[in-house]
Amino acid sequence: MTDDVRNIVLGVIAAGLSAAIGWLARTYLWKRRLRRKQAFFGLPDNSESLLVVNRDAGSPDLAVHRYDVFALLELSALIKDCGANAQVVTQDAAQQGFGERTEFCVGGPGSNRRMLAHMSAMLPGVRVNIDPEPGPDRGAFQIGSERYRMEAGVTEYVLLARITAGQSRPVFLFCGQRAITNQAATRYLARNHERLARKHGNHTFVLLLKVVNSQAYGPDVVELVADVTRAAQAPLPAATAPRTSHRAT
Repeated sequence: MTDDVRNIVLGVIAAGLSAAIGWLARTYLWKRRLRRKQAFFGLPDNSESLLVVNRDAGSPDLAVHRYDVFALLELSALIKDCGANAQVVTQDAAQQGFGERTEFCVGGPGSNRRMLAHMSAMLPGVRVNIDPEPGPDRGAFQIGSERYRMEAGVTEYVLLARITAGQSRPVFLFCGQRAITNQAATRYLARNHERLARKHGNHTFVLLLKVVNSQAYGPDVVELVADVTRAAQAPLPAATAPRTSHRAT
């Protein structure tokens, strides 16, 4: 074998080894990221999850708002990426206990009784004004002593929560002042789940998000207002007067 042939053979072998090592490294990193994602969402391979959808509060029929449908699509993609399965049920048909399956609950307590039950049981420090009559406090959030009012299409708020309560599978809540804010919260989770997992681990958190100028930007411009986990889990006094009213400016 001549030196030229030997060099070619050695080069081919070295290239093959480098490609194999690179492929193994990428596969290892991909699997590690997948396992972390599955742990955060409580969705191991072939596990079952529940998508609980509300009804359109502005419709007399048992309809689902189109932005809530978009939110379900965002969540379905996350579930599929984890190698898990999803069952979609309406808010009045979800009767499973807490922690049996990972649950994604979409919609405010005025249109989703399942959300109302979760918030009453696990987020006693949050109140949502579900009065259908027009007024400045319609849809407003009260979290502890703070009140967050919305200006439709300009400044709106949504709660994004991951709750475990010591159970094996978490419940994710997307409680917005309008349907478009529910989609904004699911999109925020899809884009930031790795950062949220690094910061919070697999523990409970409650985030207050602000959706900015949805009439122009849709659900894409979202700002983190605060981590309100502690305030949301602390019971409100019987007659809590809001210290601050946050209005759109």
